[in-house]
Amino acid sequence: MTVEEKAKLVVGVGMPGMTIPKLSVAGAVGGTPAIERLGIPAMFYADGPAGLRISPTRPGETKTYYSTAFPIATSLASTWDTSVVNKVGQAQGNEVKEYGVDVLLAPALNLHRNLLNGRNFEYFSEDPVITGKMTAALVNGVQSNGVGATVKHFAANNQETNRFTIDTIVSERALRELYLKGFEIAVKESNPKAVMSSYNLLNGTPASQNEELLTTVLRGDWGYKGYVMTDWFAGTDPVAQMKAGNDQIMPGSPQSSDKIVDAVKNGKLDEAILDRNVKNILNFVVESPSFKNYAHSDNPDLDAHAKVARQAAADGMVLLKNDYKALPLKKENKIALFGTAQIETVKGGTGSGDVNAAYTVSVVDGLKHGGYKLHDELISEYNDYISELRAMDEYKIKPSPWGEDFGKVIPVIPEKVLNTEHIEKIQNESDIGVIVIGRNSGEGVDRQNVKGDYLLTDAEQEMIENISKAYHEAGKKVAVVLNIGGPVEVASWRDKVDSILVAWQPGQEAGDAIADVLTGAVNPSGKLATTFPVQYSDVPSAENFPGTPEENPTQVVYEEDIYVGYRYHSTFNVKPAYEFGYGLSYTSFDYSNIRVSNGGTFKDEITVFTNVKNTGAISGKEAVQVYVTAPDGKLEKPEIELKAFGKTKELNANQSQLLKFDLNAKDLASYDEENDQWIVEKGTYTVKVGASSENIKGTATFKVAKDIVVEEVSNSLEPQVEINKLTKN
Repeated sequence: MTVEEKAKLVVGVGMPGMTIPKLSVAGAVGGTPAIERLGIPAMFYADGPAGLRISPTRPGETKTYYSTAFPIATSLASTWDTSVVNKVGQAQGNEVKEYGVDVLLAPALNLHRNLLNGRNFEYFSEDPVITGKMTAALVNGVQSNGVGATVKHFAANNQETNRFTIDTIVSERALRELYLKGFEIAVKESNPKAVMSSYNLLNGTPASQNEELLTTVLRGDWGYKGYVMTDWFAGTDPVAQMKAGNDQIMPGSPQSSDKIVDAVKNGKLDEAILDRNVKNILNFVVESPSFKNYAHSDNPDLDAHAKVARQAAADGMVLLKNDYKALPLKKENKIALFGTAQIETVKGGTGSGDVNAAYTVSVVDGLKHGGYKLHDELISEYNDYISELRAMDEYKIKPSPWGEDFGKVIPVIPEKVLNTEHIEKIQNESDIGVIVIGRNSGEGVDRQNVKGDYLLTDAEQEMIENISKAYHEAGKKVAVVLNIGGPVEVASWRDKVDSILVAWQPGQEAGDAIADVLTGAVNPSGKLATTFPVQYSDVPSAENFPGTPEENPTQVVYEEDIYVGYRYHSTFNVKPAYEFGYGLSYTSFDYSNIRVSNGGTFKDEITVFTNVKNTGAISGKEAVQVYVTAPDGKLEKPEIELKAFGKTKELNANQSQLLKFDLNAKDLASYDEENDQWIVEKGTYTVKVGASSENIKGTATFKVAKDIVVEEVSNSLEPQVEINKLTKN
């Protein structure tokens, strides 16, 4: 290859206004250029985390090219079931392949450091273990089709505010143990074909220009063999990106190629570095469907994939409350549905994480499909109300400013206000009230701790208050469905209702999956993979999100350090509204015979055992969590850390299952910044097996006789400024 050809390959195509060579996939957001002289075809990239995002229409064609909108990543993590997530990945990868795309720009796996990150719906959890395991399951599913997956945004990209320029200041220990850990697990357990570097600076250096991140850690410490691309328009210096180990610049421009060619010719860029980057890209090109001339059908089995999406959505729903067995709904019940989200049900977040699906099943339609009797007059009132407001200019639905392929801008309409007399009339004509509360967020903007976002609006609070009062005075029940992408405040109103179901943003099959759980066709088994605090100020990063200065942040300092999510709540005894790992079922489970192998002495690994028995009357599944409390030695430790998890099969009444979890030294290790080592410190370790981070069903202990150095890694990614780190000492 000539230098010019190499510089062309490492600079992608897809700049708005530029044509992707031989574009065959409308809505693809970029790819690699073809070098026809050498028989190197163009490859095509498309978003995204909740399913393939391409254009459903093409000029001059009547055929539609819809993709399946799967549940958001937060919902998938809430299944605590890697087999379900792997099936989602298989279905996504099949659509990627059959629509002629080579690389899916997903999954995304940044942590839920702060619940106001507008893009949290694309991410799995506040915990790196569940994040890494879910990512690996999804990547393995996608790549089983012979296409590539891209793990992103690498790394510490945990806010949308000033996302291109914010400098993330974080300790090396917090990076290694939390923000890089999920990526490390994913790289080692699924070998994603691509990694996408993030927009933000990391300890002073743009991520896409950070050699310590992209070469020293990713390739050196972890042994990564794939290629690295930038996020779209990330970074400022294409030559620095090449040197850092960022193999491809996206979406690319001729100017970037010219700068790289000039740098090689004037000696500022060693051509061997350019060769290295080209080779990393070509290693996947020769495996890609485009190189193999795969004759894609443009006809994936969307009906089969819809079934996968529906099952995954139902499995990820979390029952927060169910007093007096208000749920499941009884078939003979007449249901009154309240709230505009019963009709405008949210399938997923906005931006590159949106999916152009053929439909979204609303909550109304889902219950109708289930054969349930609804209060049709009330539904008509909501339909008329929504139609009237959507006709107004301020509430009209418009195409995304990024282009119609990025979904639509849907202004939030105020909740319909019902007077108490009208509520009383509806109560008299129904058996149970179900209130649906909806929220959405998306790329580019963070959420806010205000009414209508994290907080309920006055109208929503009043609706819950008045409906609950009317139904309870008549001896009837009220349930709330939360159609949300991340936590909302619940403590102020949860005591007023009988049941709360977190349905998340469940994809295109939303209404049917919600109905499956509300009616008991599916017994809820989802559990929270992110904490619901009592109030926003209980979030450990609340005081420094999204950074300083307050009006236009340039820097965000992770002063909470390793104490993110449940690690903070458990260590500092800050009671959450609903803790990490929490979720109810329509049945009950008993844990017994919790024990460890090796007579309680740790050697190279140790196995944790527990029996789980369904002690209720109906079948169900239980997500089992294994936490470890490590001794404080040289390094202080959180009170508990998730080390393993698993889900039982569907257990019938009185049926039991033995689960076992193998923990090795790396699973138990903490990161010692002073010596650049992963170490297991000597002492007594307590294994805590539970149904949540606070509902521990039993414990066992084992001893580590002496300090174990598990792994020595590079001295890298140290912050250059002092961090006032949170500590329990």
